[in-house]
Amino acid sequence: MPSGNYAVDRGHASVVFKVDHLGFSTYVGRFTEFSADLSLDSQNFSKSSVKAEIKIDSITTDYPFTEKEDFDKKLSEQWFKSKEFPNMSYVSKSASQLTDGKAEVKGELTMLGETRPVTLNIVLNKAAIVHPVSRKTTIGFSAKTKIDRTAWGLKNYAPLLGAEVSIEIEGEFVHQP
Repeated sequence: MPSGNYAVDRGHASVVFKVDHLGFSTYVGRFTEFSADLSLDSQNFSKSSVKAEIKIDSITTDYPFTEKEDFDKKLSEQWFKSKEFPNMSYVSKSASQLTDGKAEVKGELTMLGETRPVTLNIVLNKAAIVHPVSRKTTIGFSAKTKIDRTAWGLKNYAPLLGAEVSIEIEGEFVHQP
């Protein structure tokens, strides 16, 4: 793969979160508006970096809406204070070497005005000089992490609703020549 800058293909990417719901189920939601840029050093993956930004108001869940309240809007405005903090961001600070298609990326997640360290466990899914459909140089990754939402002040209903949140990211990145 050529080194250089890659932008996420939002049509082939997702940011999903999962949280325990009273022990009965794992509640799933996602953010639909985000950007991510990868600076890839194909000779030395540990010199690669990533930065991403997520628009808080793009949160979506499958919670049934009522006439009185839009649950997603409540989450974004009341829990995440989206009017004051419209975005969350992640900036990598270091990466391990890519070994057997896996690496760790250590960085900082900023949410609700608080910045905390977060490590992403990365899996290289596939890389192609010529994507079979788009014909563009593309690299695909999966990333997972877990955070304690209460560390950022998201303490609503904890511990009834899980404090630990699993985050799963899927993304195809297209080379930007």
